[in-house]
Amino acid sequence: MFTTIEEFLNHRGHESGSTQKILNGLTDDSLAQEVSPEDRTLGRIAWHIVQTLHEMISQTGLEFDGTLDDAPVPESAAEIADAYHSTNEAMISAMKAQWNDEVLDEMKDMYGEQWTVGTVLGILTAHETHHRGQMTVLMRQAGLRVPGVYGPAREEWTAFGGEAPVV
Repeated sequence: MFTTIEEFLNHRGHESGSTQKILNGLTDDSLAQEVSPEDRTLGRIAWHIVQTLHEMISQTGLEFDGTLDDAPVPESAAEIADAYHSTNEAMISAMKAQWNDEVLDEMKDMYGEQWTVGTVLGILTAHETHHRGQMTVLMRQAGLRVPGVYGPAREEWTAFGGEAPVV
């Protein structure tokens, strides 16, 4: 998917910025929002995104400090948003320091399969996008304002001089 580190980092800038906007929109009370008792809460999904950065990317051999996958879900939305920011920044800094473009073609054992590092980066991006979508639905159910990611959210249309689409 990605052929250069620079290409990934440019893409990552938009994607991580979008995730950060979503995480910054959470409240402590909203973290308990759920679809059903059998599914992850909004807070658990948010924390899963944070944890996956280190869990997945460290399997490629990249060394950086990040939130570990056994860390409990915080009760504070701000703590989740801050952990995402610091883990993402540490990951990006480590990539710049430790990787070159050739690393993207290296094969790594990922969950019992062989993936190139470039594939890992693509799956990380898709994984985060998938869970962001889940979070926006739960945010609406929790009564929160949803920020636009790939275009304006309903509440943002007027800032663009238009009206929200008819539902």
